[in-house]
Amino acid sequence: MTESYCTVCKERESFFYRKYSGQRLCKRCFSKSVEAKVRATITKYHMLEFDDKLAVAVSGGKDSLSLLHILSKLQKRRPKTTLIAVTVDEGIKGYRDEALDIAVENCKTLEIPLHVVSFKNLFGLTLDELITKIRASGQKTGLTSCAYCGVLRRRAMNVAAREVGATKIATAHTLDDEVQTVFMNILRGDITRLSKEKPVTNQVHPMFVRKIKPFCEIPENESALYAYVKKIPFQDTPCPYASEALRNDVRAMLNNMEEKHAGTKFTVSRAMERLRPIIEQATIKGDFKTCIECGEPSTQELCKTCEMLHQIS
Repeated sequence: MTESYCTVCKERESFFYRKYSGQRLCKRCFSKSVEAKVRATITKYHMLEFDDKLAVAVSGGKDSLSLLHILSKLQKRRPKTTLIAVTVDEGIKGYRDEALDIAVENCKTLEIPLHVVSFKNLFGLTLDELITKIRASGQKTGLTSCAYCGVLRRRAMNVAAREVGATKIATAHTLDDEVQTVFMNILRGDITRLSKEKPVTNQVHPMFVRKIKPFCEIPENESALYAYVKKIPFQDTPCPYASEALRNDVRAMLNNMEEKHAGTKFTVSRAMERLRPIIEQATIKGDFKTCIECGEPSTQELCKTCEMLHQIS
């Protein structure tokens, strides 16, 4: 058998070399392997109950739409599980409109309902307006656009999931995303968040919808390749604010390590899984209160979302 053939089926020509496993895969075997890994991850971490109403966070990008298509296939094996796509419209001109159109197109094809929430309705201003206001004021908050967006998006996604009555939120965080987050939290010295980031979040408050990450063991390049193989339409335009993010530097460092030492990202992920119980025990857990401004759960009198919005008011 020559190297040009798939090492799994040994029948079709390979088109992808999975360096960390040494496999050469044809398109069919590659797609099936990604789907099988997602099923195994869901089972491994007990992500779903038989009657869950699952909100799938859909941004319009390759990862979220690949996940939506795979979960749609898996739903046929779980007829009691309900899927609904939820999208956050941050209000980024020339970027989010395209993504929303693509999300609508995919949901229509899959016959999955789509629920959209917006920064404008929830917080009174779009992300563009928020960033413009900060820059015009000359404030030195020390936070990037991505930092503001991240906090507000998490709130918006949780609100959206509550609005549709979801029991869980599925996000398309890939292996790359998870390992990058580990390093970012270490660089920031945020040990509390290091312990919280996991494949299935804990039930810490009735108003927080639990998150699951079925792609947490799927490398980002394989998520993208799955979308191409399956001809899934997705947005490939980068967010105009993305260049400000610390994540870009961490991503470049990890990709360089992975290129030189295949399997590095899996090694870091597995190490974190072993370390997390120890970190959780050593982390002081704060009791949740009710934010005096918006009524959402918070460890402080004023939640992080309201604190950020107050800075620019």
